[in-house]
Amino acid sequence: MNETIKVSIVTPSYNQGQFIEDTILSVLNQTYKNIEYILVDGGSTDNTMDIVNKYRNKIDIVISEKDKGQSDAINKGFKLSTGKLIGWINSDDILYPDCVEKMVKLYTAHPDGSIYYPSAIDYVDRGGKLLFKLVRKIDGKDYLLNHRYDVIQQGSFYETSCLKKVGYVDENIYLCMDLDLWLRLLDYGKIYYYEGESLSAFRIWEDTKTSLAGMLFLKDIIKTINKHGAKKLSKAKLRLYYILFRIYGGRIKRFFYIK
Repeated sequence: MNETIKVSIVTPSYNQGQFIEDTILSVLNQTYKNIEYILVDGGSTDNTMDIVNKYRNKIDIVISEKDKGQSDAINKGFKLSTGKLIGWINSDDILYPDCVEKMVKLYTAHPDGSIYYPSAIDYVDRGGKLLFKLVRKIDGKDYLLNHRYDVIQQGSFYETSCLKKVGYVDENIYLCMDLDLWLRLLDYGKIYYYEGESLSAFRIWEDTKTSLAGMLFLKDIIKTINKHGAKKLSKAKLRLYYILFRIYGGRIKRFFYIK
């Protein structure tokens, strides 16, 4: 295919030495080659940088310095990116080899979008074994606010001018910065998804940020969709309250007062 469209990929990293080689190789081994790869490490103290240095000559930009967290690292990479499409892949997740190729084809067919993503994703364990497949077909902002709030961030890409207009990732959001970003981007362009096989994998393991956060993650989602105008009794909010009730029982009461 024509590879005139440059795609930028950012990997934020901190102490992920056990997984980061898989992530790096998943970017370097893409079938689509016009990729600008930027890796932003927050000053890892494990073997992360030893692994990164093995591939430094194949990574366009490597930054290793203390940062203010994942969102800060993502924004550092975004602001240095020069591609027409920009996305990020976390240092414990992976892209399948034809992910970028499929996303570029989707963009070429629908250049009026702000978000391009694969509608299916594999959830894998720490060893890479498939646990289950998730499918989400999102058609717009209302779907995220009032029906299902899940986004498939791994393998998603954003049109650069739209990303600049929204001011990149909100660094004040610790957990669901991807959901917030999507909701803001949808004010500037449509969303398109690739319908077919999974193009990426999300790794579930005991130290995953969302696994550790638990209730805080659900609270963050409620705050985010409320901020963007979710209906008072939307399906999305009712589902969140149900999950909170099932998991946390009586402590659910205080969540009905989240503004």
